[in-house]
Amino acid sequence: MSEKLEGFVKGHRKEFDLDSPSEELWDRIASKLDERKVKKPLRLQVWIGVAASFIVIMSGISLYTYRNHPQEVSIADLNPGYAKKEMRFASLIEEKKDSLQVYAKENPALYKKFSADIEKLDTDYDRLQQELQSSPNPRLIVKAMVKNLELQLEVINQQLSIIYQVKESRKENRI
Repeated sequence: MSEKLEGFVKGHRKEFDLDSPSEELWDRIASKLDERKVKKPLRLQVWIGVAASFIVIMSGISLYTYRNHPQEVSIADLNPGYAKKEMRFASLIEEKKDSLQVYAKENPALYKKFSADIEKLDTDYDRLQQELQSSPNPRLIVKAMVKNLELQLEVINQQLSIIYQVKESRKENRI
């Protein structure tokens, strides 16, 4: 059958070439094509590329941020024994500060002086905590922090002893 078709096309070739569309028809087709310029939707591959780029950029940003912001160093990370001491000293110091506040009503000037001494040691402790984050020798800073807490406790004990002595001397003077 294909041989018959080929023979027919070869025999009638001139007739096929004679009939061609007019120029007017081609102009109308071209003008209709210009009117209907269709926007091609973004292909799935483009969206996948955009998503992959976004993931790569966000991963890079998070890695940069994570590496440039080191984790905070705490006493417990370096020495759990010192962390226990810190907690014990901190709780004792708070208890004794409360005892001092009771005395504040009786002698505000002396309490203000005592508070200034403790504030100075607290400021030093806070400074040591900041230094701990960037110190090349954090164990030395931790020891200094524990020593600071010991000093705070010792100072508060001495202050309470002074308060006790003042109260005793007032009692003796009343008698």
